[in-house]
Amino acid sequence: MSPYFHDIDPIAFSLGPVAVHWYGIMYLLGFAGAWFLGDHRRRQGRLPVSYEAFSDLAFYVMLGVILGGRIWYMLSYVSLDWIVHDPLAIFRVWDGGMSFHGGLLGVLLAGWIWSRRNRIHFFDTIDFVAPLVPIGLGLGRLGNFINGELWGKLTTEPWGVIFPNSLENLNKTREELHRMYLAGQLNGEARHPSQLYEFALEGVVMFAALYVFSMKPRPRYAVSGLFALMYGVFRFAVEFVRIPDAQLGYLAFGWLTMGQIQSLPLIVIGLVLLWLSRRAPTLRPDAAAANPPAEPKKEAA
Repeated sequence: MSPYFHDIDPIAFSLGPVAVHWYGIMYLLGFAGAWFLGDHRRRQGRLPVSYEAFSDLAFYVMLGVILGGRIWYMLSYVSLDWIVHDPLAIFRVWDGGMSFHGGLLGVLLAGWIWSRRNRIHFFDTIDFVAPLVPIGLGLGRLGNFINGELWGKLTTEPWGVIFPNSLENLNKTREELHRMYLAGQLNGEARHPSQLYEFALEGVVMFAALYVFSMKPRPRYAVSGLFALMYGVFRFAVEFVRIPDAQLGYLAFGWLTMGQIQSLPLIVIGLVLLWLSRRAPTLRPDAAAANPPAEPKKEAA
């Protein structure tokens, strides 16, 4: 069985001079899915606030994901020369390059600001948001796969994928590479589709586990703790078959990556939060507070 040759156009369609990338569409779908599911859970009383307040939270979180994810990626994974030579690169999100850890920090900051303004306990907010995050996280990994970036190590497994972007050293066009693939000359270049592994673990598995776990009222910190623990473990594990960013490489022992270093604190935080949840209060759903009765219309005099 021949490996799959990655030949997906990262541009979904064009509107005149504007190219709409699949990567951006994935993020848009992720925000939309989180918004609608979040509002559904709000109406169930899982966060006792009005629709307007929830809309503000969703907007803050969206900004936190984009700004935090992009800024952290540019600072952690890209040479800092861009600050001087190409400062506008920070806005080119469609090129790929979003850090989950930075996006998480952005979400936490957004949640803290919103919680203070609405007098909600910070972790009640984060426990509410946590089950929604894997929607965008998983779709973002699909965007990485479509872009043909963040590929894995070489593999002989039948589900291996040949990524043309990983073969730039051959100085061949995509058409030439495809002909070589058809001739069986690239079978040794198949790689782990690590983006799809992360889609399955960080997207599908985490969403299912967190959604089911949070259906029953849980003590404060429990949902956030499970989220942090699962993501940290999954990301740390997948990094073993994923090629680190070329500009960083392995940071220690010939296998430790930046992604693993940044995931270790999440594992610790997840365990601490789960321990704290043992004696924490439980926020009970309050549908009445989230869905106040409409005020009667005043009749004209």
